[in-house]
Formats: sequence, structure tokens, C-alpha cells
Amino acid sequence: MQFFYWLMLAIIIGVAIFAVQNSSAPLVTMRFLFWKFETSLVYTILGSMGVGILMTFFFWIPKAIKSSIRSKELKKQIENLETVLHGTATSVKPKDE
Repeated sequence: MQFFYWLMLAIIIGVAIFAVQNSSAPLVTMRFLFWKFETSLVYTILGSMGVGILMTFFFWIPKAIKSSIRSKELKKQIENLETVLHGTATSVKPKDE
């Protein structure tokens, strides 16, 4: 997991350096349906990264919540089964021969 964080940090630093080095580039025209925007390349790159990060979180968060709930349910089930198994093991008395 720590490798993932270092990789993300390197990507973010790389994008930031790229954006700053290209800050003197001419304006970029973006068109979507009937909207038209003219903005700096830096804002376009950083905005695209931000939207990508937000979309990733919106798809990841529900899955993480379901996984957490499932994990808690399984832990509780394990505890219940261990209690039943332990209770059965102590209640069985060996036969006197």
C-alpha cells in the first residue's frame, strides 16, 4: 500500500511540473455541446486530474463501504462460530472407562 502512495505522489509531482512548464502556452479552447471555454493549459490539466480523482472516489467509496460492512459481518460470524465451537468442546465430558 505504501508503494501506491509513493507512486501517486510521483505522478502528482510530474503533472504539477508539466503544468508549470507549460503555463506560457496559448489558451486552449474546449467545447462541450453548446458551451465553449477558453482557458489556460495549466487549468485544463489540473482540472482534468481533479475530475479524474473525484470520479475515482465516487466509484471507489461505495465499494469500500460494502467491503467494510461485509468484513464486519464475517468477523461477527467467526466470533459466533468460535463461541459455539468452544462451548461445545467444554460441554462434552469424556467417558469414564
